[in-house]
Amino acid sequence: MGTLDLSDNKLTEIPYELADCPKLKEINFKGNCLTDKRLEKMVNGCQTKSILDYLKSGGRGKGKGKGESAEKTENRDKSSRKKKKPLKKDDEESDEMEELNKLVVRVLHVSENPSTVFVKVTPNVKEVRPYIVCCIVEGMNLRAGNALKRFLVAQTKLHDDDCQKRTLATIATHDLHLVKGPLLYDARPSQSLKITPLGRKEIKAADLVRRLQMEADEQRKQKKRQNVSGLHKYLQLLNGKENFPCLVDAEDHVISFPPITNSDKTKIRKTTSQLFLEVTSSTNLQTCKNVMDRLIVRMAELNKFTFENKEQESVSDDETEVTEDQAETVDLTVIKMTSPELIVRQVRVVDAEGNLKVVYPAKTDLNVDAHDVTVIR
Repeated sequence: MGTLDLSDNKLTEIPYELADCPKLKEINFKGNCLTDKRLEKMVNGCQTKSILDYLKSGGRGKGKGKGESAEKTENRDKSSRKKKKPLKKDDEESDEMEELNKLVVRVLHVSENPSTVFVKVTPNVKEVRPYIVCCIVEGMNLRAGNALKRFLVAQTKLHDDDCQKRTLATIATHDLHLVKGPLLYDARPSQSLKITPLGRKEIKAADLVRRLQMEADEQRKQKKRQNVSGLHKYLQLLNGKENFPCLVDAEDHVISFPPITNSDKTKIRKTTSQLFLEVTSSTNLQTCKNVMDRLIVRMAELNKFTFENKEQESVSDDETEVTEDQAETVDLTVIKMTSPELIVRQVRVVDAEGNLKVVYPAKTDLNVDAHDVTVIR
């Protein structure tokens, strides 16, 4: 079986000669900005045979299949123009589908919801990790199928790629309903800072780092190599720091300890309907914004995938997949998403005196270079 995967590239056209490859059974051109929008819609949702048949016919009269003369192409164009009226309804439906296939991100400003969560930054973070941007996202369906798992995998990939192994920036995601605002972005001594890390019990930050370091050393001995996995990869980012950065809620609970971990108390679950997103960096503010832009676009893509595939929704609140033994006892229903649209609410970050430092997303943010993303402000 022949497979051709050219997804997520910068292709604008697909050669019609592919239709003459009989051993080609599977193709993937998703993530490319094709000039033929109907073909682009097909590569995102149709079977390989349908796409190859479309290419063989030359698409919308813009090309010709192999062995087809220019005269035949012209005659076919004339014929298609004569049949324009019967196809009008189909064209309208196609245009409507094209609009539905766009990723819509709607921005709600602080003025539309003045009671929203805000973040106050203390001077203590200046020498540690001074930059932070936050926002709230609604409309993300995490209950369906493996939606939550896909989101967590995407976040990990962003950490590895865009964030360069968290050296440029770190992403943290929280369940907004478990976040008690207003929030404080601070830097505190490692011996006094306490957090309940994901999947662990409450612990002092210094003890957590020490324990992770011991685990990393044990990993190296067992695997007989220098590379380590998990949180252990990021310990060197704290070398030489007496104070550690942290995001603290109104009850003085640490909900984030970048670049190491979030708090288990505010972790997202399948039932999470509103997400509080946080990106921090020691590099610059624009780095935070770029990463947040990329994260939101990726969330829009994942939500659209969930919407189109109509995965089943599970009441299980576990991050892991439901096992076969559990499947009979779990109530499954077909999800009823009316739209994959995401709503992004602005969050203000202010200094110790209450002066605005940054609000995200501002007018200059989310100006994404993607033809299938529509941002409504």
